[in-house]
Amino acid sequence: MIFNQTIPTKGNLINLKQQFNLAKQGHDLLEKKRNIIMKELVDLIDQAKEIQERILKIFEKAYESLQLANLDLGIENVEEYANGVPEYNNLKIRFRSIMGVEVPEIYREKQQIDIPYEIYRTDAALDQAYISFKTVLELITEASMIENKVYKLAYEVKKTKKRVSALENVVIPNLKESIKFIQDTLEEFEREEFFKLKMLKK
Repeated sequence: MIFNQTIPTKGNLINLKQQFNLAKQGHDLLEKKRNIIMKELVDLIDQAKEIQERILKIFEKAYESLQLANLDLGIENVEEYANGVPEYNNLKIRFRSIMGVEVPEIYREKQQIDIPYEIYRTDAALDQAYISFKTVLELITEASMIENKVYKLAYEVKKTKKRVSALENVVIPNLKESIKFIQDTLEEFEREEFFKLKMLKK
């Protein structure tokens, strides 16, 4: 198929060659973009696996400590202490750009985990349970941010793949075909003109 049924002139040939070069550059840039995003995705998936493993281990430790605290202090007392725990508010979100894709990131100020109840009335098991559950909560928020990033980047990879495919299979082949058509036509015109001039000289 000839690209836009282009009229075979030198001006159009120059224009099509420029479009062809731009399409090739665009294709190369999109390929680089896709590769960078794919690398980021692989890193995020590795991070997600690591966090998931940590969550499972700490959860196990947290429930063991909670069971011990329930036995030592009584379930009603543990529930009373739990009701006094303040809401989690150590979460700030900022955005960064990965190849033009805005993804969320958790921003936390470094701080120690403080026990929000009177320590002398409790035991080490309850303290350990509190610290473990607080750590798990932070890891879960981190995992949710990673999941959000993965979703956004995977969607961008899909879009980029479609654009690369369109350039590879439609735009660049059509431009090549149109350039060849114009070059062949112009060469044919030149041969005809040359033949005419020879005939006139004779």
